[in-house]
Amino acid sequence: MFHPVAPKGDATSGSGYRPSIASSESAMSTETAPAPAQDAAAEATPEMSAALTMTEVAASKVNEIREAEAIEAHYALRVKVLGGGCAGFQYDLYFDEQAADDMEFESAGVKLIADQMSYMYLMGTNIDYVEGLQGAGFKFNNPMSTGSCGCGSSFSV
Repeated sequence: MFHPVAPKGDATSGSGYRPSIASSESAMSTETAPAPAQDAAAEATPEMSAALTMTEVAASKVNEIREAEAIEAHYALRVKVLGGGCAGFQYDLYFDEQAADDMEFESAGVKLIADQMSYMYLMGTNIDYVEGLQGAGFKFNNPMSTGSCGCGSSFSV
């Protein structure tokens, strides 16, 4: 399930901007497998080995959404963990302004932000975008996850 969708005619919700996404692109899944290996420079720096990253495919989709919705460049993509779902936690993605205490990452040309509480559950996560027979959506490869629900939209740690 991809939550960053605002009701028609209401493009904002809370402090962030939530673009509307076509329903065929609304799938979101969780993988419990470790994130893909990062380059040697990232592994050499402890802070970077736990970074929040994104594949080129996912970054391309984020930029496509940003352009289609005319989202201003100063908005970053917020990655958030919320309580809920059948496995205990869910992911949330939306464009938002950075807060003073946010963690900030740059991956594949996309500025990613996460609040400190969410980041505790996101360390080392790699975000991908996949298209398949069951739809398309952002897929989280989270090494912190110990399991997910049957539909793949929530996870546990």
